[in-house]
Amino acid sequence: MTKDSKDTNGIPGGAAAEVRGGAGGQRVLRFGSLPVAGAVLTGIVAVYMALVAFGNITDFGTNREFVRHVLAMDTTFRDEDVMWRAIESRAVADAAYVAIIAWETLAAAVLLGALWPWVRGLRSASRGDLDRARRTTTLGLIMVLLLFGFGFIVIGGEWFQMWQSSDWNGLEPAGRNVMLAAFVLVLIHLPGARGDGEDGRTS
Repeated sequence: MTKDSKDTNGIPGGAAAEVRGGAGGQRVLRFGSLPVAGAVLTGIVAVYMALVAFGNITDFGTNREFVRHVLAMDTTFRDEDVMWRAIESRAVADAAYVAIIAWETLAAAVLLGALWPWVRGLRSASRGDLDRARRTTTLGLIMVLLLFGFGFIVIGGEWFQMWQSSDWNGLEPAGRNVMLAAFVLVLIHLPGARGDGEDGRTS
């Protein structure tokens, strides 16, 4: 083992990196467990979002009713001080539901698109491919966070008082989705997932 490879073993998560010469003299790095975990978790979130969108498209009516009831606030405490927020128009509710499905589909497409640079980066140990994978995954995860964090928890849960409903309350699954996306987002930006040492220096 060379001195260069010894100096790169300070990466957390057991993700040691080996510096070696690439084609045309390009420096490439051989990474360990954190980038693999990032790729796998990206795939899990991507497939999950694809199935969520697919389910809403093929079983359109079920969650359409959910959106209609949440916006209408008809299963909340119906406090007159907040009921002015209710949207009872089915056309508006259906438009919002279609927008949600479109956003889910786009987020799934972005995350699925991130899988190829992850695979290339892990196969070739290319820092450039892993950087592209992280950037694309970050975009997809931010879309997931905006949908479930801002859309469901903030707008649905607080503005439309979804927390008051015992029949149409999606806060718990939305919270799980936010936690999953946030966890993956943090993981892929850890120093070991970037190919950096614990001190932030490039190996």
